[in-house]
Amino acid sequence: MAKTVRFYETGGPEVLQIEDHPVGDPGPGEVRVRHAAVGCNFADTYFRTGMYPVPLPSGMGVEAAGTITGVGEGVTGFTEGDRVAYTGSPLGAYSTERVMPFGSLYKLPDAVPFDVAAASTMRGLSAAYWLLKTDPWLKTGDTILLHAAAGGVGLLAVQWAKLLGLRVIGTVSSEEKADHARALGCDEIIYYRREDVAARVKDLTDGVGVQTVFDSVGKDTFTGSLKSLKRRGVLVGCGTASGAFPPIEAMQMVIQGSVYFTRPALADYYADPAERAELSGQWFDHLAAGRIKVEIGQRYELEDCVQAHRDIEAGKTIGSSVFVL
Repeated sequence: MAKTVRFYETGGPEVLQIEDHPVGDPGPGEVRVRHAAVGCNFADTYFRTGMYPVPLPSGMGVEAAGTITGVGEGVTGFTEGDRVAYTGSPLGAYSTERVMPFGSLYKLPDAVPFDVAAASTMRGLSAAYWLLKTDPWLKTGDTILLHAAAGGVGLLAVQWAKLLGLRVIGTVSSEEKADHARALGCDEIIYYRREDVAARVKDLTDGVGVQTVFDSVGKDTFTGSLKSLKRRGVLVGCGTASGAFPPIEAMQMVIQGSVYFTRPALADYYADPAERAELSGQWFDHLAAGRIKVEIGQRYELEDCVQAHRDIEAGKTIGSSVFVL
């Protein structure tokens, strides 16, 4: 039996329940993984609230790291005892052990601890495709605006952006978060709750604006993000922490300077095996070599899943959050 988190209805954090659940043996194309650590991501709340609909009842979580304890027929590239990490469907990562399709797995280098992998696989792969794939015109020397720069993805994206030779303007909500973002390379800080983001961006870029905005906040920051772009810049809508992005009007893009808007999903950038190998290879290489540091700001027991969701939705977290098993 495994400890697992499930929910039977959508709603607030209190709908999450801990249960004992049989694990079973892996079938064709499946593996059984014993988790050492599980990632807790803001995106998990989208499933819990129903923003991302799933059949109920359902497990929770898409990211974890651990050891393969069983391999089904037809599985290639993995054997029992392998250290692995994963991110992606089906839901069910909030558990001590589970059976799942082997296609979501990544082999974990020995130099990367389980908790670090669980805290960063989804975020690191997200930072990878944001920076390397969503704006084909982004180049060394450009300036970007990164919202939630002290968040789980933000702190990784700051470091990767500096490796790419980019100037990073980051938005944060507090001095404490500003210190964390600066420590990992953020060049300029904007306090988005008390400053006019677009005006500050123009001040910091001599009135030009930035080449790319990575906006993981959504509804509350969309207008400021759009106004922060330079002519023909790209707004990457990579999250909706404050609510969905508003409908896009074509003339709005023209008036702002023939700018672009894209709302990418991680799955679409890892669907192609060659692209998946390229992006994940770069991420785990940076992580194993220590070129990118992962800050785990919060550690929880699996039984604390309700509190973990409350903390992440209240904006109380810094860096990544994990369940340690």
